[in-house]
Amino acid sequence: MAKVQKITPFLWFDNNAEEAVKFYMSIFNNSKITHTSRYGDAGPGPKGQVMVMSFELEGQHFSALNGGPIYKFTEAISFLVLCDDQKEVDRLWSKLTADGGKEVQCGWLKDKFGLSWQIVPNVLLEMIGDKDQAKADRAMTAMMQMVKFDIKKLQAAYKGV
Repeated sequence: MAKVQKITPFLWFDNNAEEAVKFYMSIFNNSKITHTSRYGDAGPGPKGQVMVMSFELEGQHFSALNGGPIYKFTEAISFLVLCDDQKEVDRLWSKLTADGGKEVQCGWLKDKFGLSWQIVPNVLLEMIGDKDQAKADRAMTAMMQMVKFDIKKLQAAYKGV
């Protein structure tokens, strides 16, 4: 029997959970819907509407609920996506900010559903974690001035050029 993920992010949407799940699945590889529950006669949502969708993005399990307009996403919770290269940063940034998403700062954005994401190149974590504090500080200073991360500019700052 496959091991079940012990902790699963559970996302509360007003009434567009299915749309959001399909949007995220169009962006990330290795994605699938694993279960869908719909409201029945007992409600509280309209009969037939998605109540909860369980899905995977890149092998990570999530659940999405159509819970009504009671709660909204805040920046206090975000999803960190580590990227291998600039092409991946650019692709994810473009798709997640499309159709009403918003760029924020320091690699953060909000998608059209109001969910916050951090799109971060792996190499940035290596640079700001360098034991050479001067290099790490230069990378951090460059990072703080960016909206979407530019790996070449981060590397230039890190190297002091």
